[in-house]
Amino acid sequence: MDEKLFNRIKKITEIQATAGFEYQMRDYLKDELKDKVDRIEMDGLGGVFGIKASQEDQAPRLMLAAHMDEVGFILAKIQANGLLQVRPLGGWNPNVVSSQRFSLQTDQGDLPIVSASIPPHLLKNKSGSASLNLEDILFDGGFTSKEEAESYGVRPGQAIVPDVQTIPLANGKTILGKAWDNRFGVLAIIDALEEVGDQTLANTLIAGANVQEEVGLRGTKGSVRKFKPDCFFAVDASPAEDTSGQADANGRLGDGVLIRIQDPGYIMPKEIKDFILDTAESHDIPYQYFVSKGGTDAVAAHQLNDGIPSGVLGVPVRYPHTHQSLFHIDDYYAAKDLLVQLIKNFDRTTLNTLMNK
Repeated sequence: MDEKLFNRIKKITEIQATAGFEYQMRDYLKDELKDKVDRIEMDGLGGVFGIKASQEDQAPRLMLAAHMDEVGFILAKIQANGLLQVRPLGGWNPNVVSSQRFSLQTDQGDLPIVSASIPPHLLKNKSGSASLNLEDILFDGGFTSKEEAESYGVRPGQAIVPDVQTIPLANGKTILGKAWDNRFGVLAIIDALEEVGDQTLANTLIAGANVQEEVGLRGTKGSVRKFKPDCFFAVDASPAEDTSGQADANGRLGDGVLIRIQDPGYIMPKEIKDFILDTAESHDIPYQYFVSKGGTDAVAAHQLNDGIPSGVLGVPVRYPHTHQSLFHIDDYYAAKDLLVQLIKNFDRTTLNTLMNK
């Protein structure tokens, strides 16, 4: 594995930025974009996009959008005994939350906290955790009272984010860490812009990341209305289903970029699929079809304005929305390479084909 790329993956995944509290990622993205685009613009909710303007008349507007938020929690209430009640930001399986390290982001700095659990000794002769609810899981910063917690700047409304170190695994191809959903998309867009460099494009490129995807695709609604793209691509990680060992499993680590053909809120148009497949096959980029039970920003984007031709590109990740997700570096390379080629090949003729003109 390329050491420079791994260090960048480590840095971007260890940034702590849950939905509604994306400021660390926003600052990182603006810094990464500044030398790669003509200008940087933000939407009203905090999405950040770099603009590369085409010199061609009537150039189509192509939008590539990752999302910069990760799943986390928000502090709802400080109990009298100093323990913390929370509400989830994004989708969590209650069975993976207990006894994990988090950071509580206060105005006085980040504080280490842990999600509480019930010791097995106290569960004897009881029903266990079958009825566990997320809102029943308390978080513990070691405070002895509400007053002590408040003396350290703890207040309701603060973000709680997983605290995890990203590490390579033994084979040098797989990586373990948090938030690859969807720091993958952010990094792939940054790297694609780096490769495009100063090349003259036949499209005006709008590339960056939305906020608040994990809580209902909220950010993309403002950014799409602001930038008015002619075509939209969501760049997002998706849950791998290959742990069964089946050769034809949906989303297999190491088998290439995911081309999402359907999810509950989106059907890939034939014209978009043909454009993606022709591009991938022309450049020997490994790909796999993907059908999902969850959505991406394309769900919202393709229904906005007058209707926008939209696609979804991604990579598979095992155990997303937990502290320890696992992903394969070859999938990243495939997705990034496909993004680069889509950018280079998207022009007015392509858009007319997508629009059946």
